[in-house]
Amino acid sequence: MPLTALLRNEKSIYMKIIQELNETHIKQLHALYQNEWWTKNRTLEETRLCVSGSQICLALIDEQNNLQGFARVLTDYIFKALIFDVIVFKPYRKKGLGDKLRISIKNHPKLARVKHFELYCLPEMFVFYEKHGFSKDVGDVKLMRYEK
Repeated sequence: MPLTALLRNEKSIYMKIIQELNETHIKQLHALYQNEWWTKNRTLEETRLCVSGSQICLALIDEQNNLQGFARVLTDYIFKALIFDVIVFKPYRKKGLGDKLRISIKNHPKLARVKHFELYCLPEMFVFYEKHGFSKDVGDVKLMRYEK
């Protein structure tokens, strides 16, 4: 599927996937971030920097050109691609749009050689990602964090 394709799912929701966010889209992403526990404290400037600092950003845009979903990727383009901020506006959840974002990441031409796609999420999201081939079985690997 071309990344600029218009998506239509079984519930007649039309969304276009874009890779370049304009200032209006970044403001809409920031507003979307304010509704989620893991992103609600991000400022608009941090949102701008986050988008510009990510190698790949995919956004779902409705027919009125409003951002309704988003995901971003940090990668070396060969070994690892770390997926962040998969988010869909609440009224559009459970309609297959998160799946479209995840599939679009997996099929992105710049990520064709990547060996491992990775992400971290809460246990309640395991089923969503497991149906797409992700596994929580990563041996003894544990997430570590250093905070400034």
